[in-house]
Amino acid sequence: MLLIKLIPLFPLIGFLINGLGFRKVSKGLAGWIGTGAALLSFVGAFSAYQAFIAGGQQPIIVSIFDWITVGTLNINFSFQIDQLSILMLFVVTGVGTLIHVYSMGYMHDDEGFGKFFAFLNLFLFSMLLLVMGSNYIVMFIGWEGVGLCSYLLIGFWNKNFEYGNAARKAFIMNRVGDLGFLIGIFLIINQFGTVEYLQVFDKAKGFSVGDATIVAITAFLFIGAMGKSAQIPLYTWLPDAMAGPTPVSALIHAATMVTSGLYMIVRSNILYTLAPGTLEVVAWVGVATALFAATIGIFQNDIKKVLAYSTVSQLGYMFMAMGVSAYTSGFFHVVTHAFFKALLFLGAGSVIHAMSGEQDIRRMGGLGGKIKITAITFLIGTIAISGIPPFAGFFSKDEILAHVYEHNKIMWVLAVAGSMMTAFYMFRLYFLTFTGSFRGTHEQEHHLHESPFSMTLPLMVLAVLSIVGGFIGMPEIFHFPHALAEFMSPLYEGSKAVNPEFGGTPIDHSTEWMLMGISVAAAVISIVFAYSKFGGSKNVPAEDSEITGLQKTIYNKYYIDEAYWGVFVNPVKRLSNVFANIIEPKGFDGAVNGIGGFVNTFSGVARKLQAGGTGFYLFAMVIGIAVILGMNLGYQVLETILAFVGKK
Repeated sequence: MLLIKLIPLFPLIGFLINGLGFRKVSKGLAGWIGTGAALLSFVGAFSAYQAFIAGGQQPIIVSIFDWITVGTLNINFSFQIDQLSILMLFVVTGVGTLIHVYSMGYMHDDEGFGKFFAFLNLFLFSMLLLVMGSNYIVMFIGWEGVGLCSYLLIGFWNKNFEYGNAARKAFIMNRVGDLGFLIGIFLIINQFGTVEYLQVFDKAKGFSVGDATIVAITAFLFIGAMGKSAQIPLYTWLPDAMAGPTPVSALIHAATMVTSGLYMIVRSNILYTLAPGTLEVVAWVGVATALFAATIGIFQNDIKKVLAYSTVSQLGYMFMAMGVSAYTSGFFHVVTHAFFKALLFLGAGSVIHAMSGEQDIRRMGGLGGKIKITAITFLIGTIAISGIPPFAGFFSKDEILAHVYEHNKIMWVLAVAGSMMTAFYMFRLYFLTFTGSFRGTHEQEHHLHESPFSMTLPLMVLAVLSIVGGFIGMPEIFHFPHALAEFMSPLYEGSKAVNPEFGGTPIDHSTEWMLMGISVAAAVISIVFAYSKFGGSKNVPAEDSEITGLQKTIYNKYYIDEAYWGVFVNPVKRLSNVFANIIEPKGFDGAVNGIGGFVNTFSGVARKLQAGGTGFYLFAMVIGIAVILGMNLGYQVLETILAFVGKK
């Protein structure tokens, strides 16, 4: 139990040491402290897994302290170890440790090295709180923590004004989603009288499918998920998050922040099973996001922007799976995506490192012969995300497509189209970067070299995981057990209890073979088409000034950011200017200054009574006495008259 408590504590200690002493702790020591903290948390995850297995795979509740008690509401600061939290622990700490190792090489020459590792550890700590909490309030603390850390890390190079804008954009857009998430938690407290997962889900079994309260709760929680996991319309912050150092991009996109919304839905699966209307919305939002982001990715030329939009698109597939109640399939893709997306981002960082900071793939080409380890591992990640067997992405994405096919054929066609676009733009990226002749400057070509071992080692480990990671979820037609589904099955006991049809009927083998064949054929066709267009860098994308028509619209991300500025930002700025220039100075300030002016004028007149002359004071005293006597005499005369009139 002690090691379970220490899992989030290790990165918190690393944050405190590097954060408070980053100007005094040497770079080498700071890197080892940060990386060691992440590694110890990974070891702690293994300890938690062993304790969980030894306990008969029953949820383990580890109470840290009693936190809030208001009337009958009691909120503990406690952790819950079960199938879902263990899987997330392995992903977060495992991939997170590799990113820490990579950062030791990538950030070696940065003056903020110690501060960077402090923020990475804080990010890890926040994510661990999110996935280990036993209730929605502890989850919310971690939820807000990763939002704060994303702001700190995206804007890490804060001397660049645009990077600061990107950080603020991420922070503000996530606050919009977080408001919805918070309302959902308030509704849970109001309806169930508790926020503890086990208690909430047990009480939820008494509700009928389609209950209006449950629909409202799940809808508001999903708004939070749309912000954290970058779904339409709250997705625009994620591509701009590329402003941060590349290891940050890998951490956000692969192992931490963007998986939060998906984790929340799997954790709350019984609530969503009770709200099929919400699930349908989740599925179609996922479809729209997957397609929309894929079309943008086709025309991007910044190596990190292509990967960013691929993340948004892949998250769409995960939400698609959640929307058709394929919770395990969606989470399966979370795991495999963590492997190959971390690999791709770190590979992109290795390319940028070799290219002296250049990120435009139009200035690259022919790097395959110069940085061979990076090129080979990047190719593995590209194949995996494209859904080619036996790489990890094939098994998870194909499983999602099969469930979508059972749910809605039109949705499946759109999903396959998005999958084809994924294969196309990823291999477009690969061909333009690693094949053909070099298109950069002579200085860049002279500087080309493979990254140090601290950077290539994580690439090789993630490449292996991108190849074999899919074997934890083998399809039934291969006559191997679906280890992930079997392990996660107890998580859905509540969903099975409230909806006997949960899980559906197994798809027949002939249909499954057909769907797999179509999926692979679609990916291969896209790869061949990408090769015909860009293989050997035959066609280099046009310069920005030469792009016209529909391509320009898509290249500029459909001008969604501009639309948001026009609809939300500019009106608020104009309203703020009205308050600043009119209402504030002439309204509030005018009223306050008017009262002050009146008091000042009155006091100016009244102070003349205090002239300091004895004669004036005697005169004023006599006048005062005369007034008092006059008033007293008048009062007596009035009484006499009234008495006389009364006798009459």
